[in-house]
Amino acid sequence: MAEIKILTEADLRKAVPLDLDAVDCVERGFHALAAGGVVMPPILSMAIEASNGEVDVKTAYVPGLDSFALKVSPGFFDNPKLGLPSTSGLMILFSARTGMLEALLLDNGYLTDVRTAAAGAVAARHLARENASTACILGSGMQARLQLKALTLVRPIRTATIWARDPEKAGRAAKDLTTELGIEVGTSNDAAEAVAGADVIVTTTPATEPVLRADWLRSGQHVTAMGSDQEHKNELDPSCLSRADLYVPDRLSQTRLLGELRSAVAAGLIPAQTDFAELGAIVAGAAPGRTEPDQITIADLTGTGVQDTAIATHAWQRASHAGLGTNLES
Repeated sequence: MAEIKILTEADLRKAVPLDLDAVDCVERGFHALAAGGVVMPPILSMAIEASNGEVDVKTAYVPGLDSFALKVSPGFFDNPKLGLPSTSGLMILFSARTGMLEALLLDNGYLTDVRTAAAGAVAARHLARENASTACILGSGMQARLQLKALTLVRPIRTATIWARDPEKAGRAAKDLTTELGIEVGTSNDAAEAVAGADVIVTTTPATEPVLRADWLRSGQHVTAMGSDQEHKNELDPSCLSRADLYVPDRLSQTRLLGELRSAVAAGLIPAQTDFAELGAIVAGAAPGRTEPDQITIADLTGTGVQDTAIATHAWQRASHAGLGTNLES
C-alpha cells in the first residue's frame, strides 16, 4: 500500500515562511530552467468571465528533484466582496521516478503566494541596484504585502510607499507592514509621485490597463511586474519596455503570450521574435544582469511551473522534517 502525506495550509504556513530559504529555493529553480533538461509544458488556463475568475494549471519536471508538482490555482477577483480570498488552490506532488502520488498540499494558494514573492526577490537580487533603499508597491493585496517583505530580504529597503485604487486598503496594508517589517511604509494617492521616489517598483495588480507609465520612470530604477499572467492583463505602459535598458522575462515564450511583452509587441514597439535573456540565464551567470547603476531594468514575471515544483518539494521536505501533516494509506 502507498502512503500519501496530507499537508494543510496551517501545516505549510509553519513549514514554509517567506524567508531567504524560500527565495534561494526559487532561485535554484530558475537556475535549473537555464541549465536545460527541465520539462515545462505551457500553462493550461481557463477563464470564467461570468464570475471574474480564472483557473491556471502549471507543472514542471526538474532534473535532480525527486518529485514534481501539479499546481491548480484559481483566481476569482470578486471574492473579497464576498469575504473570501481572491486566490485558492492546491498542489499535488508525484514521484519523478515512479509517478506515484506522494503528497497533497492543501495550501489554498499560500505556496503560490510565497513562490511568487520569492521570484520577485530573485529578480531584485539580480537586477536592482545593491544600495536600493526605497520601494513603491502598486497594489495593496496579499501579493503587494509579500512582495515588499521579500524585497526587504535582498535589498536594504528603509522606506516604502503603497499606491492602490482603494486608499483605505492601501492605508491598512501600510500600517501592517510598518509594524511587521520595522520600516517606514506610507501611502500616496499619486502613483506618479510614488514611482518617482522609488529605487524599486513592484506592480501587483490584476489590471487590464496600465498602472505604470513610461514617463514616470527615471534612471537607476528597477521594475518587477508580476500581475500580468493572462492575455487580457496589462500593468505597464508598453513604452516602459522600449524605454528600459534591460528587459528580463521569467520565461520568454510565456511573456510573449501573457506578460507585459505581449502588450509591447501588440503596440508595435518590439518585434515579436526579439530574443531576450531569461531570468534563469542571469541567475546562472550565462547572461548579464544590471551592469550600470543608472540603467532602467524590468522583470516580467508570469509565473512558471518550475517555481511550483521547487516550492512544493521544499515544503514537503520541510514539513516532513518537522513531523507535520497526516499520513494516509491508499
